[in-house]
Amino acid sequence: MYPIDFFWRAADRWPANIAIDAPAGPIRYDALAVRVSALAAALLARDPAPQSRVGICAGNSSDHIAALLAVLACGKVWVPLNPKSTRPEIRRIVDATEPSILIADAGGAALLDGAPGQRLRCGDEGGSAPGIATLAELAGRHAGAPRPGFDLQPDATQAIKFTGGTTGAPKGVMQPYRAWMANIANQIHAWGFDQNERYIVAAPITHGTSTYLLPVLAQGGCHVLLDGAGAEAVRTAFRERGGTACFMPPTLVYMLMALPGASRADFPHLRRLIYGGAPMPPEKIREVRDFFGPVLGTTYGQTEAPQILTVMRPDDFIDARNWTSVGVAGWFSDVAIMAPDGHLLPAGEVGEVVARGDLLMSGYWRLPGKTSETIVDGWLHTGDRGLLDERGYLHLKDRLKDMVITGGFNVYPVDVENALGQHPAVHECSVFGVPDEKWGEAVQAAVELRPGQQVSEAELVAFVRERLGPVQTPKRIHFHASLPRSPVGKVLKTAVRERALAGGAEPASHPDNKQ
Repeated sequence: MYPIDFFWRAADRWPANIAIDAPAGPIRYDALAVRVSALAAALLARDPAPQSRVGICAGNSSDHIAALLAVLACGKVWVPLNPKSTRPEIRRIVDATEPSILIADAGGAALLDGAPGQRLRCGDEGGSAPGIATLAELAGRHAGAPRPGFDLQPDATQAIKFTGGTTGAPKGVMQPYRAWMANIANQIHAWGFDQNERYIVAAPITHGTSTYLLPVLAQGGCHVLLDGAGAEAVRTAFRERGGTACFMPPTLVYMLMALPGASRADFPHLRRLIYGGAPMPPEKIREVRDFFGPVLGTTYGQTEAPQILTVMRPDDFIDARNWTSVGVAGWFSDVAIMAPDGHLLPAGEVGEVVARGDLLMSGYWRLPGKTSETIVDGWLHTGDRGLLDERGYLHLKDRLKDMVITGGFNVYPVDVENALGQHPAVHECSVFGVPDEKWGEAVQAAVELRPGQQVSEAELVAFVRERLGPVQTPKRIHFHASLPRSPVGKVLKTAVRERALAGGAEPASHPDNKQ
């Protein structure tokens, strides 16, 4: 069995269910299955070789979903290309993975200009360039094609996704069939998706949303595509189109709460609000639960172990002790804490988070040396620091490289961020270390305030000192109108730190921190 078989089985079981609710109209399972079969046949006609790569550079759309499913259906390897990226970065990924076919919408096509590979047009906005077929045209040409079959091993590659490069140059992560199968089973088990699910597609399909695509479809549920962009479009989808579940970064959660006139009544059918991609401080968790009710959940994973190494279900958030946790290990994975010398640490001790099991990548694309550095004796070294409590809940501290050693003391930025986040004026923050002649490294922070709020640097410093003591208190706080973020809304700590070192942050209200 392969990941695509979950979709085929659902199409046979629930042919009349709506698989995609798009602004242009709904698409039933039976119609989507016919379209996916036709597009898979078209891809094989263009390149019959198994495991050849297909790059897709497009925004969220029904065409994008159908194209992705078609890639999975014909035994090829999906290479997601972020349409909000830059042309040099897209070209670097294309040159590294050498896709034989590139599928793009109008915006993505501009980013792929000059790149090698056969071209196909996703969507019909703006038409297509001469000689480049649209997916609609190909589906018509191959209408009635049977569902293709292939024979590949569980460790064969289903996707090559590139890391964000937080620990060096981005690397192509080879996600095998077994990892996708483990993810699908874990998501269904964790969230209880069923045929009544209406999943709001708020995050890009090229990123975290892709890990929810098949779990929802496997259960006969529906993916709801936004009519527009931004928080208001998300609220409208929940309020008017029956949204029941969604995955999004914490930033978008906060934006929904801050919309004019926003209330829980805007989300009448919501039962699973899953955040990821960045931590949510305990005080924010309290605010979100007060607003939305007991629907909050989260997962922890990496591109190297997609999405769901650990899971925190809404019931886990009832106990406030868990608010600094990312949950317990999911199915098919072991999660442990390892010391630098390689031995596993007991509950309560801080070390590197390591994992093993079916969810792990098979390696980095054409980088065997990096693979052997990251997977050692079957354990994936995540680069994250944390601890497991006596109940098996994982509490993350920070990336190993992000830990600040100041005056001989270890400071975990997440602890300082959690303290700053308790101040009523603070919307979001990022804590980091900078070189310091006296301390080796000095703790500093960058802060984005809530609209209409004011607070001085000295006030925030005193606020943190009262809660954490002098060692963990920032020596300097930089104020930003808006913290730099990735295309999916994650605060870019490296960019924040570089801006601070360059003196590019906005000046503090009262730059009189004398500690």
